[in-house]
Amino acid sequence: MIAGRYTLGREIGRGGSGTVHLAHDEVLGRTVAVKRIGVMPGSENAHLERVGREARLAAALNHPHVVSVFDLVAEGEVHWLVMEYVDGDPLSETVRSSGPLEATEAAALLAQAADALTDAHAAGIVHRDVKPSNILVAHGVAKLGDFGIARSADDASLTQTGLVTGSPAYLAPEVASGSSATPASDVWSLGATLFHAVTGHAPYEVGDNLIGALYKIVHEDPPQLPDGHPMAGLLTVMMNRDPEQRWPMRKVRDELARIARGQRSTVTAVPVAAVPPPDPTGSMPVVATASTTPARSRRRGWAWIAAFAVLAVGAIVTAYVWAGRGTPEAAPDRGAESPRASETSEAGTSTSPPPLSAEDTREQMDAFITSYLATVTSDARAGFEQLTPEFQEASGGFGGYNSWWSKVRSATLTQVASDPSDLTVGYTVDYVMKSGARNTDRIRLQLQRFDDRYLIAGEG
Repeated sequence: MIAGRYTLGREIGRGGSGTVHLAHDEVLGRTVAVKRIGVMPGSENAHLERVGREARLAAALNHPHVVSVFDLVAEGEVHWLVMEYVDGDPLSETVRSSGPLEATEAAALLAQAADALTDAHAAGIVHRDVKPSNILVAHGVAKLGDFGIARSADDASLTQTGLVTGSPAYLAPEVASGSSATPASDVWSLGATLFHAVTGHAPYEVGDNLIGALYKIVHEDPPQLPDGHPMAGLLTVMMNRDPEQRWPMRKVRDELARIARGQRSTVTAVPVAAVPPPDPTGSMPVVATASTTPARSRRRGWAWIAAFAVLAVGAIVTAYVWAGRGTPEAAPDRGAESPRASETSEAGTSTSPPPLSAEDTREQMDAFITSYLATVTSDARAGFEQLTPEFQEASGGFGGYNSWWSKVRSATLTQVASDPSDLTVGYTVDYVMKSGARNTDRIRLQLQRFDDRYLIAGEG
């Protein structure tokens, strides 16, 4: 018995940070999982600090999709982390035993993990090791665990650079090059996890050549899902090499939930071109073909390549210590760069797009309204800019417009029907308010087309 309370049972898991046993809490009469802290010679303080951090951060997140931490106890010189017992398997094992998941199943599970990460990011916590083996799945419920290398915003070590932590195959490029992890880094890692879930293998092969794998992550375009895959477009806005161009976790969560319901994704995968796109302007494109173009940061010079080589050597041991294990994955095909949303003349004005069929127009209108609703709940100013000047004034300016949208936590389309003949779109939307209230509304909007983009001209 541990600490006079926990009766130790069989071993149910083993990793780089220690062994996990089933146990019975004699005080509360429940089954728990206890992790025996593995201490390497000369590293006791670091290991205990790590498990203490895991206990504090996980306990701070009271979330249904985070593995709960109940206690941290010492028995002699051995320390034990007492956690919620999840009677299931890691996502990695589920995929290994049953094969790649269908899009809706993968989206349902990862939407739950994304919801947990959304709360973590709101609390100033970056997980830093999102991967399939850290997502436990039981009866369709996903729970994110192992906050051992997570950091909170007030942790001084968060700003350290040159230290690579996390599992190599799922590292974001900026982390693989030695920069500090951010919420955007978790978005990339969840995207890499999504890729694994629907393909059956990690996006990058690691094997014994860790330096080569890290080099690919930093310098090459990420792999893409096949054209037509329901989550091909979403992956491009999660695994974008420029952190500033990735979607925030909340927006990823909402899109995954949409796909899990069997609805068409609002993001369309676009083939990539060899020429880097222009610098972002800060405004979100509103046409489907424009809003989904994955941006890529410009390639670094030879000085960065040399610096990366030094960092990679130091990362070999560090990455595998934190990862707990190395898993060989299939090598991905290299993607190419996205084309520009529209061509511009030397004067900087947009050229007119080619004529569109009614079906193409309908699809663009559907994509516009889904993109608009996904945008406005996270960035009301960007949503306001998608109104015509006349409708902006009729809405009471940004103050009047924001007085409503500032109260909305999420707005999810359940039905949408666009009419290309008069550029009107009707839709049903489910609102979740920040107060916790929920309501459903049926809305019809009048759109106007300006060259290659749409704006909202009125509501009726």
